[in-house]
Amino acid sequence: MDISTEKIAEMVKRAILEMNGEAGKESTDKGGIPIGVSNRHIHLSQADLETLFGKGYELTPIKELSQPGQYACKELLTIIGPSMRPIENVRVLGPVRKSSQVEISATDSYVLKVKPPVRESGNIKDSAPIRIVGPRGVVELSEGCIIANRHIHMSPADALEFGVSDGDYVDIDVNGKRRTRWFDVQIRVHKDFRLEMHVDTDDANAAGIGNGFIVNIVR
Repeated sequence: MDISTEKIAEMVKRAILEMNGEAGKESTDKGGIPIGVSNRHIHLSQADLETLFGKGYELTPIKELSQPGQYACKELLTIIGPSMRPIENVRVLGPVRKSSQVEISATDSYVLKVKPPVRESGNIKDSAPIRIVGPRGVVELSEGCIIANRHIHMSPADALEFGVSDGDYVDIDVNGKRRTRWFDVQIRVHKDFRLEMHVDTDDANAAGIGNGFIVNIVR
């Protein structure tokens, strides 16, 4: 079977990228989705914010995040689980929410000795308890600690292009230094979302990738 010069060039390019662990760093013009790596962080309700920092306290934004309206804050807190081994300097993300939530990795859970379920952000019913320590007080959450599921933020136009809908689950190929495939990745669609897949540090480190790396939906 004859193979065109263009096809050979593409095969060589792919081989070189894979050897260098850069196969995912292709243009999104080919249907790729950029990765955003999420470190452990905290979302707070206004009531819990005031317990931790004082009455009337407001968050201090320092950096806009990839999704519109979301931002990293100056405020850092300590979280403690049954092990009594604290994890310090956990970043607070804004804006405030209806309920407080702590998102950690599986590795963090071993340190804290907590058993958080893998959940969509915001779904904290019957999740793990956790203690949050601030400069002015302590919050004891009876539920609220989770490991965030792998998910992809998309606009309606993105969803149309990829042929998916809000709430769908897809599989993702990751051609990083440690080539892998992620299964059951949730699609989340909203008019204000920007195209990005969110994974935690455990997933990113296991695949040998970082922020901006391009992954692909399995067709």
